[in-house]
Amino acid sequence: MFESLFAYFLNNINYLSIFILMTIESSFIPFPSEVVMIPAGYLVSTGKLNIFIVIFFGILGSIAGAVVNYVIGKYLGREIILKHKKFLFINEKHLSTTENYFKKNGVKTTFIGRLIPVVRQYISLPAGFANMHFGKFVLFTGLGAGIWTTFLTILGYSVGQSAAQSIVHTLNIILVFIVVVVIGVFAFYKISKANKH
Repeated sequence: MFESLFAYFLNNINYLSIFILMTIESSFIPFPSEVVMIPAGYLVSTGKLNIFIVIFFGILGSIAGAVVNYVIGKYLGREIILKHKKFLFINEKHLSTTENYFKKNGVKTTFIGRLIPVVRQYISLPAGFANMHFGKFVLFTGLGAGIWTTFLTILGYSVGQSAAQSIVHTLNIILVFIVVVVIGVFAFYKISKANKH
């Protein structure tokens, strides 16, 4: 299964698919960038793709997905978070604290957050509902994403096909585990809530 998935990526990945997949990865959908950029880096080593164009579309996709989250956070964030505050274990005070923190430290938080797996997908939401300056948001999202995508591309370029396949294999297992845990937690929450009524 994992070998065939890797083979599929190697046979089908191109600049457009890098952009689309990195847009998905950078939005609210849990999808690891490693699964995209490491195989792309390997294809760079074979001469099928250009490293600068790969990194460019990786960054562009990251920014596009982050903007989706920013817009959701700005226009729907507070409403959604407060509606599900019990499930998210937060209250209005926590939300106000986050907003104030982001207003003071939004630039460095956005930049650093883009370098941390899992956090990087969701850091754009608080930036949105804290109404971070959009130009600064895009700039520092791009800088952070640039470091991350460059690192993964060079990693894929350096390790070769077998090692890249092994990395993607491991990441797929981790992704499946995370999805199962998230579904389990959500189901537990729904069942507990239903039992209270």
